[in-house]
Amino acid sequence: MNIQIDRESRVPVYQQISGKIKEMVLSGRMPPGYRLPPERRLAAALKVNRSTILNAYRELKAGGLVDAHVGRGTAVVARRFAGAEPQRAQVLPWRQFARAGVSREDDPLLRDLLELTERRDLVSLSVGLPAPELLPLDTVRDILGRILADVGPPSLLHCPTEGLTVLREAVSRQMASRGVQCGAPDVLITSGSQQGLDLMARILIDPGDMVVVEEPSFFVALQVFRSAGARLIGVPVDQDGIRTDVLESIFSRFHPKLVYTLPTFQNPSGAVMSLDRRRHLLAIAYRYQIPILEDDPYHDLRYDGEPLPPLKALDMYGHVAYLSSFSKVLFPGLRLGWLVAQRPVIRQLALAKQSLDLHSNTLGQHLVQRFLDDGHYDDHLRRVRPVYARRRDAMDTVLRANARDHMTWRRPDGGFYFWCQLPPSVSLARLLAEAAEEKVSFLPGGACFAGEPAEPHIRLNFSFPSEEQIGDGVLALMRAMRRAIDEPARGRHRGTPPIV
Repeated sequence: MNIQIDRESRVPVYQQISGKIKEMVLSGRMPPGYRLPPERRLAAALKVNRSTILNAYRELKAGGLVDAHVGRGTAVVARRFAGAEPQRAQVLPWRQFARAGVSREDDPLLRDLLELTERRDLVSLSVGLPAPELLPLDTVRDILGRILADVGPPSLLHCPTEGLTVLREAVSRQMASRGVQCGAPDVLITSGSQQGLDLMARILIDPGDMVVVEEPSFFVALQVFRSAGARLIGVPVDQDGIRTDVLESIFSRFHPKLVYTLPTFQNPSGAVMSLDRRRHLLAIAYRYQIPILEDDPYHDLRYDGEPLPPLKALDMYGHVAYLSSFSKVLFPGLRLGWLVAQRPVIRQLALAKQSLDLHSNTLGQHLVQRFLDDGHYDDHLRRVRPVYARRRDAMDTVLRANARDHMTWRRPDGGFYFWCQLPPSVSLARLLAEAAEEKVSFLPGGACFAGEPAEPHIRLNFSFPSEEQIGDGVLALMRAMRRAIDEPARGRHRGTPPIV
């Protein structure tokens, strides 16, 4: 029996053995009645433990390919195809075939939020998107015409998995403005920052690994890590970012596989990690040899105060992988982001990416590269920052006038969100139902915690709605809040679908 075992493979050896035998059975090389070698003999031939062969044979038996009889050993069984009694066809229960973790109750949340972008009958304070009316469409039309004239057909063909070299070079120059020195080989272009999260999980996380996350944190990242089988350890965030004073005991006790952090305008809290904590986080990560994934999509969206260097700019020993996105400033529909890391890590990420989508949108990459190199990106930032600052102030003003008795919050210096704490007596499920009737949406804060939050929170976005919509939306939310607090639950809400 010719079975080759790959000792370096992540596939368990018994599964490699059962898989090879299954191939031979299904191909007919092992016909019905064929007797498999005794466990001891095959174990000796393959230089594995007998228990490994027993597990392989058990898997084959569970699959109905072989059967074992005392005194006769293990033999291939006959499979019935033609002549089998016909049965009435039924709808296939696909959910029963989904692997564990895919059917989590909170998985549809992002999908539901994106569905709201097409709704015109409500005020969305939930989605984290730039203002659509501020997108520079005239510039886009002009650049696309020049790309098609200058680059021609290659702009619509394949490109390297790592991304267009010209865009990776442009990103490296952008990173230099953030204090990070890197070259094109250190950059991977991703199909949005969410793909960057998924790729990092694919190359780093094995089921059962510990991942340290901020609490609260970006709910999509929590979903990605859970889907990879990670066990999440939440560390509290205050106005100065993640509590690094509690990290050392976590590192020494659990030695996590990864730390995930959003140090600048943290999503959802808006907190900015202080310079001292950034340095402290790096120091203990160096001591315990733990990698850090820095997510920095809001770096350029500061409205007050002085910028702080990214963790990657302070990193002296290559412990930080840096993730960012063009979606918060430019065009979220293009789904373009980037990762900066050590070159061996970029090579691993590229191998993982090529099996997912081969490469990111070629034409979109050309478009963003022209935006960066021709100065349009900086021009656009100069236009949108004052608008977003006014919308932030408008939300702060209307909250102060109407919500002081119902929630607390901090006015953020940048980013897209207000993070609001509600009284413990408020039921978010009830508030969602009331908000649905008022045609206003928000993000329930429970989705942003690794565990159960001690207090109810909601996240409110101020970048996507206009100033008028912000006022209308907050007033509608306060009407829903008062009913959720003051009135008993009403039967008519049982059939009201919540808007998140």
